[in-house]
Amino acid sequence: MSRIGKRPVAIPSGVTANIDGKTLSVKGPKGTLTMGLSDLIDYKVEDEGISVQPANDTQKARAFWGMQRTMVSNLVEGVTEGFSKTLQISGVGYRASTQGSKLKLQLGYSHDVDLDVPEGLDVKTPDQTTIIVSGIDKQKVGQFAAEIRRWRKPEPYKGKGIKYQGEYIFRKEGKKK
Repeated sequence: MSRIGKRPVAIPSGVTANIDGKTLSVKGPKGTLTMGLSDLIDYKVEDEGISVQPANDTQKARAFWGMQRTMVSNLVEGVTEGFSKTLQISGVGYRASTQGSKLKLQLGYSHDVDLDVPEGLDVKTPDQTTIIVSGIDKQKVGQFAAEIRRWRKPEPYKGKGIKYQGEYIFRKEGKKK
């Protein structure tokens, strides 16, 4: 039995959920999100929330159960509060800035890295070494933050690069004479 899957997803006031065929749509103050539904799981919109149960007693259905409940929970949380990831840049000359719907990174390459911000995401740079990616879709926010980080991962000797806020970088000792 899935401990996560057993609990229904609470629907806060101002949020509506609707199941239409094989699609679950959740509408809230920040926008609307939709998700395709799996045949292995039964979804029900009730007064206390959205309940998720396995459709049959197969091992695959039980394996999907908790994950599907978490995905439904992420839809509800996204349309009410939204998600954000903060990235920190460290290194001499490394900096970031936003220009309209583009993110401009200077990461020690011979050229600047220009990234187009995907639809539905908001990217802010409060200072030159901080990037805040926010939006209502958790998967899009995490994917775009990972694409930014991929340009210059933090290295273990001096810690230069792009890291998530709060991420621990295992540091190595340099060569000894």
